[in-house]
Amino acid sequence: MLSTASRYRLLLQMSQKVSGTLDLQAVLMHLLAALESAVGYDAAGIFVLRRSVPWADPDAEHLIAGVARVGFDEPRIDDPMLRSGQGIIGHVIATGERIVCPDVRLDPRYVKGRDSTRSELAVPIASNGRVIGALNLESDRAGAYSEEDAELLEFFASAAAISIEKALLHREVLQKHQMDQQMRLAREVQAGLLPSAPPAVPGFQVAAVNLPTLEISGDYYDFVPLGDGRLAVVIADVSGKGVPAALIMATFRAAVRSELRRQPSLAAAVDEVGHILLESMDLSRFVTTVCGVLDPSAGTFAYVNCGHNPPLLLRGGGGCERLDVGGTALGFGTPRAQAETVSLGSGDTLVLYTDGVVEPTNPIEEEFGVSRLEAVVRDHAGAPAAALIDHVVEAARRFSGRHEFDDDVTLVVVRAD
Repeated sequence: MLSTASRYRLLLQMSQKVSGTLDLQAVLMHLLAALESAVGYDAAGIFVLRRSVPWADPDAEHLIAGVARVGFDEPRIDDPMLRSGQGIIGHVIATGERIVCPDVRLDPRYVKGRDSTRSELAVPIASNGRVIGALNLESDRAGAYSEEDAELLEFFASAAAISIEKALLHREVLQKHQMDQQMRLAREVQAGLLPSAPPAVPGFQVAAVNLPTLEISGDYYDFVPLGDGRLAVVIADVSGKGVPAALIMATFRAAVRSELRRQPSLAAAVDEVGHILLESMDLSRFVTTVCGVLDPSAGTFAYVNCGHNPPLLLRGGGGCERLDVGGTALGFGTPRAQAETVSLGSGDTLVLYTDGVVEPTNPIEEEFGVSRLEAVVRDHAGAPAAALIDHVVEAARRFSGRHEFDDDVTLVVVRAD
């Protein structure tokens, strides 16, 4: 048995050693190795909690950031036990109190981890007044640990906390860097899915913009040539934001491009897209969309509106129509789309948009709204389609008093010359 002075010297040496290590698992294994000669055990474990999740949150998942265990036949990470404060380790993490258990068979808090364990010692690992984990030693002998051992282990845990916190911070920095790289790649891929430029359509001006609130947008627009000079015009909004919404958007894009070219009718194409999405999305997700076909030679726009903000059709001679015929959002049951056709004459302006355009609020919580959108379009009736989009975006920003939007903003303008 080491003397007290020798134990503390060993602890200080190990503290210095692990302080230069940034890998969390390596830090934990160094600590367990030091404990074996300092205190002694037949089995031991160190549990470290994620810094962003308080232990008392019953809905938190993946509570454990790192664990190191030796002496157990089947190492196990039991998040639910730690979250609910069960077991000796869970109790220590929940209360911040150390536990010296001379005979685990007599302690109702004990949860069996190995058949031969008879006594156990567990102390919290704390940093800045917050419990970030626990140290646990188990012995095959009853009464193996004393209060002196507990004090020594607490000293050890206090010294180890600095190195553990440093390793946790290092891991978070690495994870954030990896996530940033993934997001940049996803943004580049998504940018490649959107049209690089609006198409040239005889007799019409076409313009569009997509302004994501996050690096990845859940909005989508597209122009799909269909032959005979016809052009499919699509706008969509996937529920949610970020990478999950972008993945659904990519699926939607592939399906809508394929079905618009394959199906004999617009409604049939949209129904088939809806079936494809039902097979690939969970019930919490849905897509609102307007899929239309512009026929320049006939001067018509056939469309299906599936739960999306009704596009505005502002007539050159006055009047405004809202294109709301179609069906429910895709992802809500069996699709049954209905198509409608409107004429487009000289001076008519068709504005397709997502809810991010009309939902910005001013300081008194008024929404920009469809009426203001219509007013901006009328005020700039003679502007080119691309300039009209700029006017709408600027008006929404002025109204809210902020440059950034709370939701993705997508606008498509089709103007008949």
